[in-house]
Amino acid sequence: MLISKAGFLRVAFAAITLASTLPLSAMAEEEIKASESKNVSVTVYNQNFGIVREVRNLTLKDGVNYLRFEDVAEKIDPTTVSFKSLTAPDSVAVVEQNYQYDVLNAATVLDKSVGKRLTVRHYGSDGRVSTDIGTLLAPPHQAGNLMIKTDAGVVLNATGEVEISELPAGMVPKPSLLWKLMSQKAGEHAGEIAYQTQGLNWHCDYVAIVDDAETKTDLNGWVTLDNQSGASYKHAALKLLAGDVHMARRVNFGGGADRTARPMMARAMAAPAQFQENSFSEYHLYALTGRTDLNDKETKQISLFSADNIGAKKKYVFDSQTAVYIPMRESDDERLQKVEVKLEVQNSKDNGLGMPLPKGRVRIFKKDKDGALQLIGEDDIDHTPVDEKVRLKLGDSFDLVALHKETNRIAQSSKDDHSRASYEITLRNHRKTDVTINCVEHAYGQWKITDSSQPFVKKTAEVFEFAVPVPAGGEAKVTYTIDIKN
Repeated sequence: MLISKAGFLRVAFAAITLASTLPLSAMAEEEIKASESKNVSVTVYNQNFGIVREVRNLTLKDGVNYLRFEDVAEKIDPTTVSFKSLTAPDSVAVVEQNYQYDVLNAATVLDKSVGKRLTVRHYGSDGRVSTDIGTLLAPPHQAGNLMIKTDAGVVLNATGEVEISELPAGMVPKPSLLWKLMSQKAGEHAGEIAYQTQGLNWHCDYVAIVDDAETKTDLNGWVTLDNQSGASYKHAALKLLAGDVHMARRVNFGGGADRTARPMMARAMAAPAQFQENSFSEYHLYALTGRTDLNDKETKQISLFSADNIGAKKKYVFDSQTAVYIPMRESDDERLQKVEVKLEVQNSKDNGLGMPLPKGRVRIFKKDKDGALQLIGEDDIDHTPVDEKVRLKLGDSFDLVALHKETNRIAQSSKDDHSRASYEITLRNHRKTDVTINCVEHAYGQWKITDSSQPFVKKTAEVFEFAVPVPAGGEAKVTYTIDIKN
């Protein structure tokens, strides 16, 4: 056995050359190729897939034609592909359709060349060339290094320029679609191809800038597009569909994880809106007014809309069931909880907005005393129709704390599972301004408030709420007694 001293296998093997090319098959000799796309339209869904349509020119003859479409998405779903002649739709029929994705590269060529003769040339630093000619025994990814059987023995760790006499059958330079067509009209045709592919995704990034009083906000919406489909779409007409389209479970033709774009930075000046919105079935469709390039492995951001001086309302909310507890120290005798800060915006025309808002992330900024924008909160919103409220959590207040405790409980009757309990909520305001804190309480079963120190509003069968004014630098308390029958 001979052991090569050439060293470890280089991934690209320096180069792979072909001594000769394979003769074309009968089908390949008759293949015709469509021209480059002249009209591309892409509809992107916010569920990591899209619909691609494109028109290409081709020349057909009477009878059987083999038509090849190249530069299609690598993550195409072949079961969704359709083709038709726009020139003579009733004269051209698809008989057979093939999606060929076994793409030529050094690794795949060597994988499929096991058992075939090849030549490996290694160029030394002194300019000398050593040659190994033999049969490939195993693909590199299995053996770890190139291993060939020569007339003298077996050479391991063979590296360098690899020459093979022929390409393995069935490999293509790029993913492509191959159709067998029957045509009754010879001549020039405009052919339209449409297909669904994974790896196309979009979402919204919103930038909100509130005023000093936090009662008005400017809102800019930006579309973030991500193309990981394995194809580029030049000068494409772009549409975005917002909504939750039901998709049956299907095989992942190429997969690819969703990629999250980098956070949007606040813009000093709002960009002009570039999309036209229309209702479409149960969804909303946003069409780009011009055209754009969607390059593979690229994230692109386009302005969706801009709205100024929208009315906003800042709310302080304490919900004892969900509020975060402040870590206790050994000297603490109270388990305090934090108070949430929220911003509410009515999505209505009267309020300066009034447009369907696709789901996305909202980042809220405010200018400090030096005029610099500072981030004061970030939250995700779902698809929000017109005339509904947008509720954003900014965070937990630094200067507001709450203490919730049960002060008494009496089981009045074990027979009908009836009980009475009393609670006390202490709210402390360390700010220099007065605030109102909305205390959200929960009760289950048949319940009734028999006594309370503050008025309350019953929101649902299980939720009631106190709106409690708390003076600057002071505190306020809420006490109530509730009868519950489970």
